[in-house]
Formats: sequence, structure tokens, C-alpha cells
Amino acid sequence: MRISGGTRGNGPSFATQGESGSILGVPGIGKTSTIRRCLDLIPQVIIHTKYNGRPFYEKQITHLVVECPSDCSVKTLAFNIIEAVDRAMGSQYYEASTRIRSTSASALATQVKIICLNHHIGLLVIDEIQNAVATAQRNKQVKPLVKFLVELTNDTSTSIYFVGTPMAEELFISQEHLKRRTRGLRLLPLKPGGLYRDFLKIIWAYQFTRKRAGLTDRLANLIYDYSGGIPAYICKIFQEAQVQAILTGKEIIDEPVIMRAVRLLSIEIPKKYAKGSYISDFTDEAGYEPVDDVEEVKGPAEGMNGGIKAIADTDGPEALEGTVPRLYAKPRGRKKAQRDPMDLLELLKLARSPEAMMSALDKYNMLEVVKC
Repeated sequence: MRISGGTRGNGPSFATQGESGSILGVPGIGKTSTIRRCLDLIPQVIIHTKYNGRPFYEKQITHLVVECPSDCSVKTLAFNIIEAVDRAMGSQYYEASTRIRSTSASALATQVKIICLNHHIGLLVIDEIQNAVATAQRNKQVKPLVKFLVELTNDTSTSIYFVGTPMAEELFISQEHLKRRTRGLRLLPLKPGGLYRDFLKIIWAYQFTRKRAGLTDRLANLIYDYSGGIPAYICKIFQEAQVQAILTGKEIIDEPVIMRAVRLLSIEIPKKYAKGSYISDFTDEAGYEPVDDVEEVKGPAEGMNGGIKAIADTDGPEALEGTVPRLYAKPRGRKKAQRDPMDLLELLKLARSPEAMMSALDKYNMLEVVKC
């Protein structure tokens, strides 16, 4: 929201601060493509010709999408924004900005603010924001960029949304002034349930091999376990499996072909993700049931070369704080043992401090007084 337009009465005009936030998620789940498709539903440039019955010519930009520069410099980001404005409007701001090679970063930042105000840019999406974290760890140049983005939000009322991987959360929580400006969605892959199966059924129709393979539970679970439920990996495995089926002369997708595709793609899924919402949770899954009655995948998955190993059990220590374990089509590992509430391990989990632990032990008469 923006309120502006000259001084009226005794009070000056003012602009409210633009809404800001972030959308972070596992790579390959479709953040950028989804955002672009959503924004494509909105006209990027609105040309005004009249206002209150009077001639009024103005080009208003509703949204821009730019990538965070790999060098994390204010100058590069400013050029990216200016170039995006030119693509949207057919203007020549970029050419005018590059004529003077000695233009400082602060001068370019000011020019970007003027452009945002002149064309009333409503939303600026900064994609691949994790580049800022990588650069910050390397040469600590992230602060000028963050300062520029905050000033842009305050001075122009342009809303800024950051899009990237969970790596960017490290940057957001390290800067106090970014915490409230970067709240938003934290996205995880598909669950091995009905939505995943529906997605797989849709792409399964696009088979170009001579023989069509049926979508069995065994194949669906195998693809899920090696894609981690990430849509981009699911599509890659499906495509490469067809390529290998054709090259080997089988002309049909089966387990060995899928495993060969996985090995060639060298796909590795992390064992734990940062906490967030699974994209399956955004769909009403009434009636969807996860597939969990399939026997273990054996044979080709075991002892493979190329960095692919058999899927390991997830039995082990509890997930680290702020993370969740990745899902499998069929849950691995032993079931968690039911312990007595007075078990020392259970008391240790509940205790937040040595004093709380001592109090719990005293409560259950588990302390022994030793006189010296």
C-alpha cells in the first residue's frame, strides 16, 4: 500500500512501508516457476491515460522478478533491477546508466529508488537469495546489499519478497532488522501420499518407449525414495529412465532401468531438511492414503557404484533442533520403544536445565544422599 501526493493542509504526505517476506524451500520443488506463473496472471505494466476525467499518462509496473547477484554487490543488483524495468516497459534506463562507467553504487541505488517511485513498482521479487549467504561467508559483502534492500522498502514503499533455499534463513535470523521482514513460507517436498501419486500419474502418461509400463506401487515407491518427493527430481528420473530404456533396447521402464537412471543422474537427497510445510499440506488430501504396503526394494539398489547406496534405515538419534527427517515411501527403522515416564532418558528429555533434572529426580525419589 502506498499513500503519497503532495502536501495537503498542514500535514506533509507520507508513504507507508511496503509489505515484505520470503519464500524458502528445498531446491527443485518449483518455487520460481510457481511464482512466475502466479505473477503472469497480473498485467506487469498498467498504462494510465486518464484520472478523474483529466488526461493523465503514467506507466505503472506491478511486479518485477530479478536474481540476487552472485557477487552480492549493490551495483550488480541495481543494474539487474534497471534491466528488468527496461524489459517490462521498453525503456532505456540501462543504456543511460552504463554510459558513465564511474557511476558509484550509491548513485545507482538512488537511481533505482527514483525509478521505483516514478513507475510505482508494487512488488520486487529477489530470486536465488541464498547467493547472498554464500558471498557473506566468503568475503562478508552482504551488509551493503541488505541495507540497500531495506532502504528501498522504506523509501519507495515497494514490497520485496525473497525467494531461495533454506540456506538463506541463516542470513535472515542473523540480522535483527531482517527477521520481521522475511517471514513467510518454508516449503518441503511432496509426501509419499495421494498428491504424489496423482503427480506421478500425470507425468506417467508421457511415455515414449515402445512398450508402456504400468504405474505399480513398487515403481512409485522406488522413484519416491530416490527423488525424495522433489518434483524436479521425479521428472528427471522419469525422463532419464526412458532414455536408458531406449538405449538398452528394453523399450520399457522397469526397476533396473530406473536404478540406472538414478546412478547416471547422481541424485543425492539430504537426510534432514530445515523445518517447514510440506507442499502436500496445501491440498485437501481427504481420501488420500500413503503407500506403505510395499516390500523393500532389493537387488539393483544394493551395492551400486557411482555414489548410490541402498536406502538406509532412519533409526537413530532424534532430529536436530530446527530440522525434520526426510520421508520415505515405506517408513524405515524400528518403531520407537515406549518408555516408562520415570525412565532416566525420558526425564532427561524433559529437563531444560540441571536444576530441572535434579527437581525431577527428587520428585520421583530417585536421588541418593551421600554424606561425606
